[in-house]
Amino acid sequence: MEEKELFIRAQRGDKEAKELLFHKNIGLVHHVTKRYLNRAGIETEDLFQIGSMGLIKAIEKFDVDYGVCFSTYAVPVIVGEIRRFLRDDSIIKISRSIKENGKQISWIREAFWQKMGREPTISELAQDSGIAVEDIITALEACREVESIYKTVYSDDGNETLLVDMLGREGESDEIVNRVLLEKLLSVLDEREKNLIWLRYFENKTQMQVAGDLGMSQVQVSRMEKKVLLRLRQEAMA
Repeated sequence: MEEKELFIRAQRGDKEAKELLFHKNIGLVHHVTKRYLNRAGIETEDLFQIGSMGLIKAIEKFDVDYGVCFSTYAVPVIVGEIRRFLRDDSIIKISRSIKENGKQISWIREAFWQKMGREPTISELAQDSGIAVEDIITALEACREVESIYKTVYSDDGNETLLVDMLGREGESDEIVNRVLLEKLLSVLDEREKNLIWLRYFENKTQMQVAGDLGMSQVQVSRMEKKVLLRLRQEAMA
């Protein structure tokens, strides 16, 4: 049976066709969810279930006449489902006391760094805050920022770079996932903006070099770059 026919049957309520498509594409869920493992204390099984829900949603909504392969459509749907799960305060609940401990610990860490030039140990945090060691560990873990492939990993001359641009090759399947997500982001840009991002982050050119290539001034390149990166971040969080 052709894949197109499977999608048509699945979307008409054929459970067997839907199950076949699910198992055929379950690898997409594995490769997407593993990027979120060990984040904010979420269990692997929970992430996999949420990712699987995204895959099922993609199977139900995929238009076989799109002219693109299913993975191109499904990966952003799976990612979106997981990101909504991670952002949902009704699902990830951190008690008020833990949040307050986290804030206090953050202030103490900053003050300690300013004074000593290094990060404090857990014992030093406990001594300075009066909070029990086990409660400090809980607060640090619970309040840790949820990372994603769209997180800023460094700034160079005020220009931020997303983690997705720095991901190394982890096998063909991972490369497909990275490419699909990146293509989805870049699709919102016009040709000049795409060229700027390509030259800056894939060919590692300076702003002056990019300015020469695009017939712009360095100031114009800097302004456009900041604007484009902000737009990409907003698109990634949508």
